[in-house]
Amino acid sequence: MIHYPRVTEELFTIRDWLRFTVSRFEEAGIFFGHGTDNAYDEAVWLIMSALHLPLDTVDNFLDAVITTSERKHLAHLIERRIVDRTPTAYLLREAWLKGYKFYVDERVIVPRSFIAELLEHSLSPWVEFPEMVEDVADICTGSGCLGVLLADAFPAAHVDVVDISPDAIAVCNINIGNYHLQDRITAIQSDMFAALAGKTYDVIISNPPYVDAPSMATLPQEYRNEPQIALGSGDAGLDHTHTLIREAPKYLKDGGLLVVEIGHNRDALLEAYPDLPFTWLEVESGNEFVFLLTREQLTGR
Repeated sequence: MIHYPRVTEELFTIRDWLRFTVSRFEEAGIFFGHGTDNAYDEAVWLIMSALHLPLDTVDNFLDAVITTSERKHLAHLIERRIVDRTPTAYLLREAWLKGYKFYVDERVIVPRSFIAELLEHSLSPWVEFPEMVEDVADICTGSGCLGVLLADAFPAAHVDVVDISPDAIAVCNINIGNYHLQDRITAIQSDMFAALAGKTYDVIISNPPYVDAPSMATLPQEYRNEPQIALGSGDAGLDHTHTLIREAPKYLKDGGLLVVEIGHNRDALLEAYPDLPFTWLEVESGNEFVFLLTREQLTGR
């Protein structure tokens, strides 16, 4: 546990706090994966955001002296990160995805999705004319982050962001409001497609729960501090994906696309659906995490 009086009396500059924080993170063996993958980047994020400074200006402020109240605040955040294993995103009430800043708290998982990479290019080449896309949906949306990216990727489209959790919908509406997209994005509380009767879409995306039962049993504490309903999906991690494959054709327009992230479950998925002609989309980490199917491929017509 961090000894507040000693720390706040001995560390004065951002340089001091950055060195101290990296050392404590390394010593504690905290788990990364909610926006960073190393102690230095995590420390920069925590310190700079807690001090309301742009993350990319750390070099300009290394020798800036921090006030007493700021030092106490930093010590408290560092202690929570180490002792409680609270993800930094929750401590700061912010998460970043492809340069977009989102509000998050313990009601939703911290945004992370390979689909965000694909939306940077509006799902090209599978969507030839992004400006002609009219209706899109994000199923199991969590914080609504992918819905905001969808609105930018398809500038003429209306976006439905869907989640079973009323808490998640509340967070969605914060992010929709922060980006002034109330006229273009609608947050819908629904158990996947249950409340979407009569709706059809050009594109449906989903980053659903996909952690299998063995992995759920061994998750680091940082992930256990997230809503578990948003992580686990049955023994093989495919329960939600089965629903998407089964139900999506009813909600896709002719030529419509289903894009789904599945984590490390590609082999299990291919075994379950040997006759479906999956297209595996290339992202920075490989081509085994996100698949695409058209409505016609899903229906066999």
